[in-house]
Amino acid sequence: MAWHQISVVSNDTSAADISNFLSELGAVSVTFMSAAAKPVYEPGIGETKIWEQTQTIALFELDASPEIIKTLLFQQFPENIMHDWYAEILQDQIWERAWMEHFQPIQFGERLWIYPSGQEQSKPGTVSLILDPGLAFGSGTHPTTALCLEWLANHDVTGKTVIDFGCGSGILAVAAVLLGAKEAHAIDIDPQALTATQDNAQKNQVASKIKTYLPEEFTHFEADLVLANILAKPLIELSENIGSLVQTQGQLVLSGILKEQADSVSTCYQEKFNMNTATIQDDWCRLDGLKI
Repeated sequence: MAWHQISVVSNDTSAADISNFLSELGAVSVTFMSAAAKPVYEPGIGETKIWEQTQTIALFELDASPEIIKTLLFQQFPENIMHDWYAEILQDQIWERAWMEHFQPIQFGERLWIYPSGQEQSKPGTVSLILDPGLAFGSGTHPTTALCLEWLANHDVTGKTVIDFGCGSGILAVAAVLLGAKEAHAIDIDPQALTATQDNAQKNQVASKIKTYLPEEFTHFEADLVLANILAKPLIELSENIGSLVQTQGQLVLSGILKEQADSVSTCYQEKFNMNTATIQDDWCRLDGLKI
């Protein structure tokens, strides 16, 4: 089935009202994207932040009229707050397969490769992780995930017990096991993340070595390695909990941190860990350390 896709750019104070109005006109979905280079990070609890210049994108069924929608929209809102109106026919397709066409194999360190299904290869001395788009965040392309995968690829995790705290797609847990970890325990507050983790574990034939938990289901224990790729705010707020999961002389890897947040996050862990200098990629960084 094809769709009318229309979009318009406005300021952040008007985007939500425009979205609501488009929904009233019959839009089957409305999404927001940045219309400029400025990102939005870490909204507060109960807060929904959008960009100062926001592109509002709506899908309508083919019997809708983009011309009428445009007329009604510009009658409802002042013309000076909206610009860059655009309408097109969006042909239906298998979106996951379309995503995979643009997802090329990625190498981390000397040993680890991530492949979409059907493209996996067997290279001597390397490990292949098969990953397709799913319900939860984490494809390895974002710097926060890439920084953790690089750490795993460059360290010996053979025989270690791993906790993936905030597992998302489970990519870190799966990678750790494929690289030789004894077992991985994946924790997330989102049930869909646990489903994605289980799916990826099965796809990579490591399901027997990966256990998934909602936080209330997890029984506390100390692991050889704890990976926490979340955001700076929860890394700070949960520092006591996360730190307590690492055994003495165990390793801690933290990501999801903007480079200007590195010092404030590292400070929360320095009492119990020897923290290394932050590793930076683009605007993001990874922190890692050894428990004293």
